[in-house]
Amino acid sequence: MISERHLLGPGPSNPYPEATRALADPLLGHLDPEFLRVMDETCEMLRTVWGTTSARTLPLSATGSAGMEAAFVNTVHPGDVVVVAVNGLFGQRMTDVAARCGAEVVSVEHEWGQPVDVERVLAAHPAPAIIAAVHAETSTGVRSDVAALGAGKGDALLLVDAVTSIGGIELRADDWGIDIGYAGTQKCLGVAPGLAPFTISDRAFERRVQTPRSWYLDLGMLGGYVGEAGVRQGGTGQRTYHHTAPTAMVASLHAALSRILDEGLEAVWARHRAAGEALQAGLQEMGLELFAAEGHRLPELTTVLVPDGVDSAVVRRELLDRHGIEIGAGAGPYAATVWRIGLMGHNARPDAVLLALAALKDVLGR
Repeated sequence: MISERHLLGPGPSNPYPEATRALADPLLGHLDPEFLRVMDETCEMLRTVWGTTSARTLPLSATGSAGMEAAFVNTVHPGDVVVVAVNGLFGQRMTDVAARCGAEVVSVEHEWGQPVDVERVLAAHPAPAIIAAVHAETSTGVRSDVAALGAGKGDALLLVDAVTSIGGIELRADDWGIDIGYAGTQKCLGVAPGLAPFTISDRAFERRVQTPRSWYLDLGMLGGYVGEAGVRQGGTGQRTYHHTAPTAMVASLHAALSRILDEGLEAVWARHRAAGEALQAGLQEMGLELFAAEGHRLPELTTVLVPDGVDSAVVRRELLDRHGIEIGAGAGPYAATVWRIGLMGHNARPDAVLLALAALKDVLGR
């Protein structure tokens, strides 16, 4: 556990115990052969979790927001048309980052709480360079069909935010046609925030910006650092030193991924699904209304409408003070009218469901 408090919000989840213990292990040097072995294994396990065979799959040494920036700065050439599906806060952030890279951004707006309309997104421009979408929108608790976007993308590259989906719900990058994907460690992967699991296809890498605006996030410079498979593809015969890797964080991610794959990836997805469905059923039995569109609700992140006459901030404070439970406020225009309750990673368990429901009943007097 991160602390004595139960983190059930949209941000960092309580990490898997194995990931926490790994942070306390003796530190390895970032050029130590043992660390290089751990990094290679971590990249290989990330390929499994992403559902890809791409050798350029690695944990970037920064949080998920840097993963977003890496995705765009390495693939957006000035003047490129980038179609962005916007159905929440993180779709909005995509438009900002793409514009800063010099893209001609075509924003396809949706009502918050609704999934992406695939047909509208694909029809938004006849020949975009990139189509970008959020798989699991953290601000609204909605899942969108990125597989359908991949099926209809044509020559465009498909860029996907999988921060809240990776390790929690089905994700198959290669089968779905995802060319560039980024995520974070702090949600369903059950690791402290600090790394951005990232993948890029050969097709996207060939089209990359040769000199991106960011030195630190230049994937061309990182090519020799991603493991033996990447080195063989690059033909260098040796690793290329680029930066000092956060060795303890990589070891923690390694431990969490090992735990996930030992349990079985599909079993982990099923555990998240069961926990989320139980929580959502319990909330509705209490008379609370769910925010995300039915049929598109994330099991790992449930959004709930704050009841009329209830002060959202007061309830959240009482949950924290009286029960040691943190849930999140809504985002953007729904900051005061929606709660976000996360059951991710280690928290996707029946006891966490019961704890959350009992605490809410107590605070709400239901």
